[in-house]
Amino acid sequence: MGTVTIGVSIAVPEPHGSRLQELRAGFGDAAAHGIPTHVTLLPPTEVDAGLVPAVEAHLIEVAGIGRPFPMRLSGTGTFRPVSPVVYVRIVTGAEACTWLQQQVRAASGPVARELQFPYHPHVTVAHGIDDAAMDRAFEELAGYEAEWPCTGFALYEQGADGVWRKLREFPFGGTVVPPQGSHVERGSIPTG
Repeated sequence: MGTVTIGVSIAVPEPHGSRLQELRAGFGDAAAHGIPTHVTLLPPTEVDAGLVPAVEAHLIEVAGIGRPFPMRLSGTGTFRPVSPVVYVRIVTGAEACTWLQQQVRAASGPVARELQFPYHPHVTVAHGIDDAAMDRAFEELAGYEAEWPCTGFALYEQGADGVWRKLREFPFGGTVVPPQGSHVERGSIPTG
């Protein structure tokens, strides 16, 4: 059956997603049109193709205990010099993203794995391009703002052409956003 490369992420909705994708392409990032604008929960991970149904079942469980939460982007950041990335910062929803990615990568699940770098939720707007273009992305998006209610996440597969395509969406099980500052109980998704 072979292997496939999968990833799990929160899509940045329209009109924000395509706007940031166009800006990323405009900065010279050749991969921009092959990567939907997103917040990563599981980075590119190679798995046996036969494992995908188990991954989907696991993601259904994770989504079932998740709850919608507010997501807000504001300003830019960078991982340089450690990694050649400029990103838009998540100022509301980062804790919830961190909790979700922990559940997705849980040791008891089918995609348990260690990360190359500590998890830091973000939206990449430039990756692996020349320094001048990275600087331009950092400066031009310094005032960028967007917000939306995050209601789930999706499983993606990278094709042989390098393009990431959505396989399935996983909506959260609840419809109520917990009050800001509320105590996070076991199994519940934090907000903020």
